[in-house]
This record gives sequence, C-alpha cells and structure tokens, in this order.
Amino acid sequence: MSMLTEKLKLSNGVEIPLIGLGVWQMSNDEAEKSVAYALKNGYNHIDTARTYKNEEGVGRGIKASGVKREDLFLTTKISAYSKTYDETKQDIKDSLKALETDFLDLVIIHGPRPWGKTKEDGRWFDENKDVWRALEEEYEAGTLKAIGVSNFEIDDIENLIATANVKPMINQIKYHIGSRDEELVQFCQENDMVVEAYSPIGTGKLLDNEAIKKIAEKYGKSTAQISIRYAFQKGLVVLPKSVHEEYISENAEINFEISVPDMDYLNRLVL
Repeated sequence: MSMLTEKLKLSNGVEIPLIGLGVWQMSNDEAEKSVAYALKNGYNHIDTARTYKNEEGVGRGIKASGVKREDLFLTTKISAYSKTYDETKQDIKDSLKALETDFLDLVIIHGPRPWGKTKEDGRWFDENKDVWRALEEEYEAGTLKAIGVSNFEIDDIENLIATANVKPMINQIKYHIGSRDEELVQFCQENDMVVEAYSPIGTGKLLDNEAIKKIAEKYGKSTAQISIRYAFQKGLVVLPKSVHEEYISENAEINFEISVPDMDYLNRLVL
C-alpha cells in the first residue's frame, strides 16, 4: 500500500505531500515519461530544478497525465548560479514558461553558493538576501505558494531569517542512512521549517548494502523501501527518484513501520 495521500502542513498552511518524485539526472524524455506514469499512479508531488534542464519534459508529463494542475504539488529550484535579484526573477519566469503553469507550489534556492564553490570562496550572504527578496515578492504576489532553500547550513538560514519578511518554509537536504545532519534537521524544525530528504537511497549506493539488505529481508521489503521509510519515519518529506515504472510504484509502498531497535541500528550504520 502506498503513502501518497499523506501530507504535512508548511508554516503558512500549505500542504505538501510527504512523498514526491525527484527527476534529477533525467533527460526531458525520461522526465516526461516518469512524471506522466507517476501522476497516473497516485503521485501528486513532483520535484525538479532549473539546472536539471528537464522542466519542459516535466511540463509535458504533467499534461500527458491528465491530472489537474491544482491537484499537483510542483517544486522547482532557482539555479545556484543565480545570485542576484534579477537573475532570480528571470529563473522564475523561465520555469513558469517551461513548466507551462501560472504558479508554482514551491520554489527554493538550490544552493547557498554557486556549484563548485566552497566556503573558502565566500559565503554569498548578501547575494542570498537579494535572491530571497525576489522570492518573497513572487510569494506575496501569489505566483509562488511557498518558498524555501536547499543545501543551506544553519548560518546560511540564520542569514536569511535576520532580514526576511517571510521565513523559509523548507530546507531540502541530502539525507539518508549513513549520511544525515541531525543538528541541522533539529534547527530547521525548531524554526518551523519542513525538511525534505533528497537522495534517500543514497543515489543508489544503499541498494547493495548488506546490513540494510538484512533489515529489508526481515520486513519483506526492498532495500530502497527500507531506506525511504527510514527518512519518512524521521518526519521528513522524501523525494526518491527512478526512471523505472516498477520502482516508481514500489518506492511509494512504505506503509509499514520500522521498529525502534531497527531504527537505532540503522542510525548507527556508517557507510
């Protein structure tokens, strides 16, 4: 049984489905097929980004599914390279056009720094405030139903909160068995931010992990299902990605509970 109808309220009252389909590293054609299949089979949450270069495919997949736009939660991300007010506005305009929609349910800043840059190169605190100002304007105008960030650390978030009119509602981070930042998760939750877990299967590397396999056998589930349920059971929104129809369906079938001892065991796993 799937958990696709489960939702969580953001700080502004908007409801976000707890399971979404991620489309990272998909071509436009793959995104179109995967999105159409997912939506026809119960998914109602799609997560894409400007830098994935597949928003057009996602838009076509939505149209092919026949699902009404208002029944779908659609997320995209401002490029991590877009660090000015004007670039952010242009990204939003381009995303709306590519996805063929008049509004977006969630738009997040994809990263606190341009890809390839480290903290030693700078923190981009002022630039991120400019990006956030553009997001706030579009949110206030109703074009964006919710706004947030991705890959932001505690001080990156504190920087925005210090001057924000609207606090970030989401932080989308890499989170999976063997790779998790509980201090960051706690900080976000204490600041009324929902945490989304991308790569809950560790970009595939958890699938062949013998320790997780043993737990999966115990529950009669796949290692992917155990990995996704793990993050889900922690209270996070999960964004598994697959281009294979059987796995898209299987990834949502996490209506079971991992026991406290088994969760403790998975918590202690070092990969």
